[in-house]
Amino acid sequence: MKRFNILIFLCLIILEGCSILPFGKSNPSARSPGTTSTTTNLEYFSDNEAEEDGAFVVSDFSGQIPGPNQVLIEGGRAVLGSYEEDVFYTHDNVERTVTVSSFYLDMTEIANIHWLEYLSHLKSGDSSETFYLNALPDTTVWHKDLAFNSPYVDNYLRYPGFRYYPVVGISWSQANDYCRWRTDAVNRGIAIDYFGDEYIDGDIPPIESGVYLPEFRLPTEAEWEYAAYGQIGNQWLDENQTHRRLYPWDGRTIRSPKRSTLGEFQANFKRGRGDYAGIAGSLNDAGFITVSIYEYAPNDFGLYNMAGNVNEWVYDIYRPLNFQDVEDLNPIRQSDYLDSEEDYDYQNFNSLVNNSSRVYKGGSWSDGAQWLSPGTRRFMDQDSSSSTVGFRCATHALGTDQ
Repeated sequence: MKRFNILIFLCLIILEGCSILPFGKSNPSARSPGTTSTTTNLEYFSDNEAEEDGAFVVSDFSGQIPGPNQVLIEGGRAVLGSYEEDVFYTHDNVERTVTVSSFYLDMTEIANIHWLEYLSHLKSGDSSETFYLNALPDTTVWHKDLAFNSPYVDNYLRYPGFRYYPVVGISWSQANDYCRWRTDAVNRGIAIDYFGDEYIDGDIPPIESGVYLPEFRLPTEAEWEYAAYGQIGNQWLDENQTHRRLYPWDGRTIRSPKRSTLGEFQANFKRGRGDYAGIAGSLNDAGFITVSIYEYAPNDFGLYNMAGNVNEWVYDIYRPLNFQDVEDLNPIRQSDYLDSEEDYDYQNFNSLVNNSSRVYKGGSWSDGAQWLSPGTRRFMDQDSSSSTVGFRCATHALGTDQ
């Protein structure tokens, strides 16, 4: 009897610190808010039940829907920055600990077929001819006076064989225009499904419905770098990582250590002077220029070609002292706050850094292996483009009750 009383006493102590709910019930959540308010006991109405004016409607919600071709990147603490030897002594991305919130990111780079779809809609829609012409990629980025690249100038964007090769010749500004168009295109389809036969062009479902997707945008530099490393694949026990990655895969080389693919290259890059693809019969990376956006194995987040193939635009403006004066939660440089453009004397040609300098990352088919490490960074004017730079889109992950 004494033992029984002790057990009851211990149970009471445990329950005293707990939130006691009626039997069979659980706390409300975004997906299961219940049928009545927890603060007023007034009834909630569903979309189909609200017939009287002023009724408070709580729509069904099963979680945020990923955008097409996107995967969830679970956020967390990470050490960002250049982990490899700083070959060029730039010291512009010193290691620092930050936290990145969860977000969604395209599994692949935006491909030629996606850009042609965009151009087709601009041409047949309400866009002006000027806007359409400004959206055309600069195909002359392939031209070099001492290289026979004319076939790429004329065919890379539109020839069917290049459909799923990454689009290039796209400036940072053009990439942002695409993101805005994609937001409208995807959400227009969602609106048509939401309203059904009652849809009128331009109707927007209320934000409370939970069906509208956040805007597509370029990822921040911190988001891109965090996603590229894919450190979730080397977790051990509680918040421990077995090692820090140099590339988006395990190991300190660009060759595969796996038995089935032993010795094969894991990215499309330039191995050395004059060596873009290896020798006939044993090509080392399958690509003389770019390759398919699905060519190599994805990293642990399910993202393809986060090293090599093409560099990728990110949102941030470039500053060499990127590690100074930043927030440690979702860091971003979106202005020259605390690091003025005037300090770099761009106007007198003493620097290439200004407020139009945008970061690109990841290495390309024309870059050496040192640029494949996600911590490395370079910059280019936001209205410039290259045959080695493309992009992919991100969206916010809204709410934590996913």
